[in-house]
Amino acid sequence: MDKIYKSIIEALIFASDEPLSAAEIIKVIKDIDGQDIEVTAEDIENTIQEINQKYQSNENSFSILKIAEGFIFGTKQEYAKYVGYLTTEKNKRKLSQAALETLAIIAYKQPITKPEIESIRGVNSDYMINTLLEKNLITIKGRAETVGRPLLYITTKEFLKYFGLNNISDLPKPREIEELMRDEDFLEQKRKIMMNQIEENLEEEMNGEIETENENSLE
Repeated sequence: MDKIYKSIIEALIFASDEPLSAAEIIKVIKDIDGQDIEVTAEDIENTIQEINQKYQSNENSFSILKIAEGFIFGTKQEYAKYVGYLTTEKNKRKLSQAALETLAIIAYKQPITKPEIESIRGVNSDYMINTLLEKNLITIKGRAETVGRPLLYITTKEFLKYFGLNNISDLPKPREIEELMRDEDFLEQKRKIMMNQIEENLEEEMNGEIETENENSLE
């Protein structure tokens, strides 16, 4: 294929979050450049092989992989642990302040029930607990021998990996946390988080009022 189409195919695969099939690549090319363009699935396959040969010659850390009948960029196996670490670090940042607070309570008080968590937090924790379960940071370990026999929650091995801990005893001691709570930089960060939370709550309330007004006007 023409050099320009090699670059187009490379760009399309690079821009896609999911494996891109040869048929999808062909459709894009024909929709943009015209249905009379002659390009086949075999052309796509051969072009990708040529691109990968170039990557191999340049000793690139990635190549185009064929997965689920489609093509997607992937790093070489020898770099997987580095990429995996970066992904874990990004996932840490995706936990909200409320989720981190809930996770901390479970980590220090485990095994612990939902009513006990909510007693400490002072708010309903259904969503936070489900979020942590989905991320495999906590798991269920039986039921408490109390009224209603509520579920007991504990942290997982994934929790330890997530925060770079060897075992649960490596968690900071309460005294260390108290020292951190008095740190001026920490207090400033906490103030900023609280201000952001207030702004988010106000925005949600305003949106809710607008929706209510719209519903009332329709009635």
